Amino acid sequence: MSGTTRALCERLAQQLLARGWMLATAESCTGGLIAAACTDLSGSSNWFERGFVTYSNEAKTELLGVDPALIAQHGAVSEVVARAMAFGAVRHAHAQVGVAVTGVAGPTGGSADKPVGTVWFGFQVDGRLTSETRRFDGDRAAVRAATVEHALRRLLELLA
Repeated sequence: MSGTTRALCERLAQQLLARGWMLATAESCTGGLIAAACTDLSGSSNWFERGFVTYSNEAKTELLGVDPALIAQHGAVSEVVARAMAFGAVRHAHAQVGVAVTGVAGPTGGSADKPVGTVWFGFQVDGRLTSETRRFDGDRAAVRAATVEHALRRLLELLA
């Protein structure tokens, strides 16, 4: 884990602990890297509830309650699916904060409308659901690392 990622996790831990809130993650393209970064900190069980690695469409539906019709209509890498993933993570984990990521890490899998590096983020903080998309450059590892860092940074902004 990079020093930046560690520092972001430490700040996130402080924010969540101050509120007595728990975090849940729902990850597709990062395969659990956000959860791993969070739980790398000692004492994370006081603010990290659980992580869902929902790489397949079936996992998104079974574990998070994402409507398969949303995936069929919009694709797994879409705003509505990211939002549904974040909502499902919070609901199933009984947490107050959730983050979801779904994207194309590459080097394969991209398309004209969803090129490699496209990532949708869903955030739910104390009942408020938001979403955004980003496009990251680099190889698979770079896209995944940038996704983790952006997710943590944006969570901190939403908690501020």
